[in-house]
Amino acid sequence: MGKNTEENTIAILVNASDVIILEGILVFHDQDVRDLMNMKIFVDTDADVRLARRIRRDTYAKFVKPAFDDFVLPSKKYTDVIVPRGGDNHVAIDLIVQHIRTKLGQHDLCKIYPNVYVIQSTFR
Repeated sequence: MGKNTEENTIAILVNASDVIILEGILVFHDQDVRDLMNMKIFVDTDADVRLARRIRRDTYAKFVKPAFDDFVLPSKKYTDVIVPRGGDNHVAIDLIVQHIRTKLGQHDLCKIYPNVYVIQSTFR
């Protein structure tokens, strides 16, 4: 295709079809590819939105996910309870709260520590 050498040309065999959607950030760069298209659509986005998406994607992919995979996820094996669905799992949270109250003896704590005030759970 165009000025590409045989070493960096990628060829993909596609079965005949009424519609083929080709998507990519540089899809309109090559004249030979553009000439094969019946309709070319460019979806434009505000520059600030593009930047925010890129920062979010790159930060997650480069830092957040690798750090989670390397340090946080392996520590999961040391836990006694794993709560799926996080804070939305009200049943699990209620069970944990009840277990803690039972273990600590809520009323005895208030007698030992007069400044402690136990509030009712807001998860309902």
